Amino acid sequence: MSTRLALLHQRRRCLLGLSGLAALPGVAWAAPPAEDSHPDDSPIWRKLRAQYFDDRTPAIAAPEALSLSAPKRAGDPAFVPLATKRSLPSEGAAAIRRLWLIIDQNPSPLAAIFELPEGGALPDLETRVRVDEYSFVRAVAERADGQRLMALRYVKASGGCSAPPGGDEAAQRASLGRMLFRADGPRPAAGQPWTLQWQVLHPNHSGLAMDQYTRQFTPAEYIRSLRLWQGERLLLSADLDFALSENPSLRLRFVPQGDAPLRAEVTDTRARRFTAEAALSTLTGGA
Repeated sequence: MSTRLALLHQRRRCLLGLSGLAALPGVAWAAPPAEDSHPDDSPIWRKLRAQYFDDRTPAIAAPEALSLSAPKRAGDPAFVPLATKRSLPSEGAAAIRRLWLIIDQNPSPLAAIFELPEGGALPDLETRVRVDEYSFVRAVAERADGQRLMALRYVKASGGCSAPPGGDEAAQRASLGRMLFRADGPRPAAGQPWTLQWQVLHPNHSGLAMDQYTRQFTPAEYIRSLRLWQGERLLLSADLDFALSENPSLRLRFVPQGDAPLRAEVTDTRARRFTAEAALSTLTGGA
């Protein structure tokens, strides 16, 4: 084993114990699962299931109740698109109120927890993540009545968490925390959902990438939380980990109420807080 690979494995083991979202003591570092293996055989998933889901595997969701899309083989392991979707109406006892995104073989498997308050964002979310090894990727939804559903994909990717940053570090520092808002098309008729694209400029360093000049690991530095409002109405909140790609982004749908502006607030692992606001009238076709 090369020195660099040994260092990466050591770094991963540390992160499994230290990550804020998914500390999994006692999980041995193991080879990634085969595509045809059973999803419940993953020791990391069994740990997460015990920690977050009362040691019960959530029921596999019908596609209309919850679906998860992701490429079978990722073109870029540091920017793997994931999307959840629900075709059924999201209301009443069956409304989805919480979503977990889990990447079994990542150094920190629990990538995100999204809270979807009543009257807020719909459970149709898109983002981009890092995938470090061939892995099952899971979206677990909790309904208002407490029932849990799961959608699965197997993604072939490797090295996403240790990939070097793609952007210019100095330029990123100059625009750190800047946020972009964009809407798809004109504002819809009253009561109809609108699709919003949100992004924050941030390197989101995983702590696993080695600087090619210094040969040292770039310290972890990433977005930890996100809150999105329209006026005083909370649309979505999220606890995040470094699995989200550089310059984290989120695509969501919500039903506008009145003309109150959109507002976003994020915090990162260095306790920095960034906020931004956008009037609805400025969204279409711009940032």
